[in-house]
Amino acid sequence: MTRFWLARHGETDWNLEGRFQGQADPPLNAKGLEQAHTLADRLAGEGIEAIYCSDLQRARRTAQIIGKRLGLKPKVDKRLREISLGAWEGMKKEQIQSAYAELWQRRKLDPLNVPAPGGENLLEVAGRIEQAADQIAGEHGNATVLLIAHGVTIACLICRVRDLPLTQALHLVPDNAHPIQVEWH
Repeated sequence: MTRFWLARHGETDWNLEGRFQGQADPPLNAKGLEQAHTLADRLAGEGIEAIYCSDLQRARRTAQIIGKRLGLKPKVDKRLREISLGAWEGMKKEQIQSAYAELWQRRKLDPLNVPAPGGENLLEVAGRIEQAADQIAGEHGNATVLLIAHGVTIACLICRVRDLPLTQALHLVPDNAHPIQVEWH
């Protein structure tokens, strides 16, 4: 069994503005940098042996700050990326609901199978994030490992660990830089 600390990256301006980030790559803002340092202090005594992060800069920078504090070099894994939201990336919810009203409703009813235009659905995200977690756990048997990722990817892992339907994932997105500990089998 591997113990994972799961943490979403620090805040970006797009978080503040309510923009869908997906795999777009905005940087951490000043608050996000502060959150990363606070998270590093919070995790300092947890016996973390490895850090993995998404390749998107908001996750990489968060992981670098924590890694420096813990004396660990983060390993980048593209599978830890956020859900791809395709054409919706950079848009606000109201803009999406207006421009893609029918698709927005279909996706609300079936998030497992209905993606944003040019994006991923929840089944695709869960498949890649679980594959990454299984591989990382296989490489770090009875260790404690930190994964710095994104809201929806972390929520997919929480659904699996808590044996919840994946349809709940969009309701389980954690706050920025809020760590959650889980056991991965």
